[in-house]
Amino acid sequence: MTAFAKHFAYEFRSGTRNPSLLLMNYLFPLGFYLMMALIMTQINPAFKETMVPAMAIFGALSSAVLGLPGTLVAARDTGIFRSYKINSVPAFSIVAIPVVTTVFQVLVVTALITITAPLFKGTLPAHWVNFALVTAVMAFSFSAMGALIGVVSTDSRYTVLYSQLIFLPSALLGGLMMPMDILPASMQRISALLPATQAMQAFEGLGLGRQAALDPWTSLLILSASGLLAFALAIYLFSWDSRNTSQRGHPALAILALAPCLAGAFLL
Repeated sequence: MTAFAKHFAYEFRSGTRNPSLLLMNYLFPLGFYLMMALIMTQINPAFKETMVPAMAIFGALSSAVLGLPGTLVAARDTGIFRSYKINSVPAFSIVAIPVVTTVFQVLVVTALITITAPLFKGTLPAHWVNFALVTAVMAFSFSAMGALIGVVSTDSRYTVLYSQLIFLPSALLGGLMMPMDILPASMQRISALLPATQAMQAFEGLGLGRQAALDPWTSLLILSASGLLAFALAIYLFSWDSRNTSQRGHPALAILALAPCLAGAFLL
């Protein structure tokens, strides 16, 4: 437990000392939040009502989906994981510590957004306990998916590709900029495949007390299941060395992490 705590403390400090992680964890999401708060609220005043959860989700996507995978790929390529294996560090810890670290980074950014939202006339959560619950589930789910992307990516180019396959559709169709219910029916089904959409629906229904397009408790359950599947698959598919040709499973198994979202889209 002491070794785990020390490793966690080191990884958490890296989130503010590493320029790349500092950008993805704090500067990019908070800078985008300020821009949206100053500009988007003037263009679309209704955005003030969903600004807090939308920007919290954007911050989580930035930290977990864009920032986290690259650190795992870099550590594997530079042989850090091999040294961990020699010193009997379990694969569970190597996957879990970046996930837990990223969860804390997401919580910090979400807290900053929530505290400063009234300055831009943003609507605060109506149900704080529910809001905190959804935030924690979202942070874990996205972080687990980021870890899974890092585990299955063979190099940094694939990391960028896989991350953008999640990030861009989530930013455009996940309900962050426009309500899900104004999309065409066919696009709503596509949108329901995205974890960001499930997170936004849970935030709207449970945290803000608004009418959501999807059942918010179902969305929270789907988000939780996706996160747990992603975390389990990341541990199962974990590889100590980029030159290791033997694998426990095919990287394509990672798509199973979206199975709960797929089931939710069929139920829409």
